[in-house]
Amino acid sequence: MKKFAFALLACTLFLQSAFAQKKNYQVMAVAFYNFENLFDTVDNPRKFDEEFTPTGPYQYTSAIYNQKLHNIATVLAQLGTDMTPDGPALIGTAEIENETVLNDLVRQPEIAARGYKSVLFEGPDPRGINTALMYNPRYFKVLAAQGLKVDLRGVSGSDSKSGATRDVLWVTGVLAGDTTEVFVNHWPSRRGGEAASAPLRAFAANVAKRVIDSAMARNPHHRVILMGDLNDDPTSPSVAKVLGAVGKQEKVAPGGLYNPFVSFYNNGIGTLGYNDSWNLFDQIMVSYGWLKANPAQHWKYYKAEVFNREFLITKFGQYKGYPHRSFSGTTWINGYSDHFPTLVYFVREAR
Repeated sequence: MKKFAFALLACTLFLQSAFAQKKNYQVMAVAFYNFENLFDTVDNPRKFDEEFTPTGPYQYTSAIYNQKLHNIATVLAQLGTDMTPDGPALIGTAEIENETVLNDLVRQPEIAARGYKSVLFEGPDPRGINTALMYNPRYFKVLAAQGLKVDLRGVSGSDSKSGATRDVLWVTGVLAGDTTEVFVNHWPSRRGGEAASAPLRAFAANVAKRVIDSAMARNPHHRVILMGDLNDDPTSPSVAKVLGAVGKQEKVAPGGLYNPFVSFYNNGIGTLGYNDSWNLFDQIMVSYGWLKANPAQHWKYYKAEVFNREFLITKFGQYKGYPHRSFSGTTWINGYSDHFPTLVYFVREAR
């Protein structure tokens, strides 16, 4: 982890110091990235993944699959490296098919040296896309993990008799010395309209919220990171009301969640574009315990970022200015994802 020397002006956020001095800090990054349909090329007879096979409409050959792996790995190799050369300690993901794909990804030469491991449970999504957590074992140790079911049967707006959608991935582990709960989400889409489908995302939000509230009742300083492609913005009811995530640190109550991406969204910065407007669906939230930590002893939240670098932006055509996606219609255009990644950073005094 890279050590940075910050002058008093940059340190007052967490030092509350009234005298000029310099200190060395370690920096740790956590990221989220929707991989946009990262499938293998094999038809799974139990899932509707035929589109992403060599004979499907996307003509998803081994050559395209390998190039897609390379492109995603190219992005992961650069995430957070302005602050820490090891890149993110944790990377939450969405739209990945299975563990085989994850294993192929972590072996890509751009990131192989980091030795990423992963947690993935194949859930009930009809298309076969899942959430997953990649982690650097030098900084994170898994203690327990499970997929929390999001059963939408009977929820207003659900058109599925099975109620099947992506699980919420819940991983408990030790993150650089601190016990942490991590929730990786991919909530139901806005198909059918934002308002009509809103109850589905509110229901999905509550799946993680119930677990978080239970932990916070025991210890309001408990460390939680909630991330995902929420298919809602930071000010949407599922986030602001159900999760109760707020955009100002001083307004976060013990046991509550802080969402640093509220300010990004309010300033017109998004992670995906649609119909000439931006949405910020890809968010990372942290609990009160990350905000009130003493950085001489524990990691403390520092800042957030939308990773919208030039090489990830489409330069021309109907998607100009938006993330450089993998396909235009069913035509491979050698892109990355239709979402930008997001990051949060934590700091601790160097030891």
